[in-house]
Amino acid sequence: MALVTTKDMFAKALKNDYAIGAFNVNNMEIIQGIVDAAKIEQAPLILQVSAGARKYAKPAYLTKLVEAAIEDTGLDIALHLDHGEDFEICKKCVDDGFTSVMIDGSKHSFEENIRITKEVVEYAHAHGVVVEAELGKLAGVEDDVKVDARSATFTDPDEAAEFVERTGVDSLAIAIGTSHGAYKFKGEPYLDYERLKKIHTLIPDTPLVLHGASTVLQDFVAKCNQYGGQVAGAQGVPEEMIREAVKYGICKVNIDTDLRLAMTAEVRKFIMENPAEFDPRKFLGPARSAIQDMVQHKIRNVLNASNTL
Repeated sequence: MALVTTKDMFAKALKNDYAIGAFNVNNMEIIQGIVDAAKIEQAPLILQVSAGARKYAKPAYLTKLVEAAIEDTGLDIALHLDHGEDFEICKKCVDDGFTSVMIDGSKHSFEENIRITKEVVEYAHAHGVVVEAELGKLAGVEDDVKVDARSATFTDPDEAAEFVERTGVDSLAIAIGTSHGAYKFKGEPYLDYERLKKIHTLIPDTPLVLHGASTVLQDFVAKCNQYGGQVAGAQGVPEEMIREAVKYGICKVNIDTDLRLAMTAEVRKFIMENPAEFDPRKFLGPARSAIQDMVQHKIRNVLNASNTL
């Protein structure tokens, strides 16, 4: 049991056509729900920390919680920085013990993205840490990631091949139609599978990453709204579309919004039904269980990663 990189995880996933869930964490109950699910399913696991999580919980607390989860479950877990905005934050996370970092240079020009990514790769690799980068821009809002639909751009396959060759990056997040947040599509859901297939053909040994891949499960949306929420019209990526994407090199599937919805639905329900109760454990316990159930469902039915350890 240890903190591990994603290198072996991704190699096995590529070979056997499954994906690894990368779940965003913010507090103890979220971490416990996720790791308990992964232990039951015997599935590889990535826990990732965003800029918002770092501000909310502080890096030291999150790192120690992940270490406690490893000790408690006996799992090997990758601790990943999600959407690192510059070299400095990536360096800090490498120095703090993260085993994987993402440098998101997608807001920059192609050449500048390459320069920044290469700088992070050189530092991280020298310390035994793997690197994810992003090419193309996903629309949507989640934590500090804010891109409007007009600024979103799909990943160019030829540029992806050149980018990987010139940077030496270990995995690549691509834009093929997903977006951040709970409102991913205004019309019919769409993923550009032909673009994905071409990217995978050009860089078959590079693990590809699907950001903004929450399904926005409607049971949780309905429960949130039933108990006072206002998340009408929320729509995510259908599970069958993610399963199809996994066939073409998608090895890492990022999930955050579904965790938030599962937790919030149970908290709202408990508080509405028990107005005299003020013990946080009474509503955080069911919220933790809801996260565990949801993560188990993802591992079994979307990622096809059960019993792969």
